[in-house]
Amino acid sequence: MSVEHPDKSSPHVLHEKPVRSPCVNICALDEADVCVGCQRTVLEITGWSRMSNDQRRAVLALCSERARVGGVMFSVGGG
Repeated sequence: MSVEHPDKSSPHVLHEKPVRSPCVNICALDEADVCVGCQRTVLEITGWSRMSNDQRRAVLALCSERARVGGVMFSVGGG
């Protein structure tokens, strides 16, 4: 987890960096209104800027699951 000191006069106050958007600039919605690029719903995309980091992490977990179920992700075996 990355943290920064927002103000040098208050070193005990730490702020977590915002969780980055999963957008990959392939913006098109499927028939279920889920982006084929990042796997977010329209509501998740439009609400992203107002979400806390915990909410963003929850959305990322949902995106990962949608991608897995939809066969969008693949894994490379090491053995």
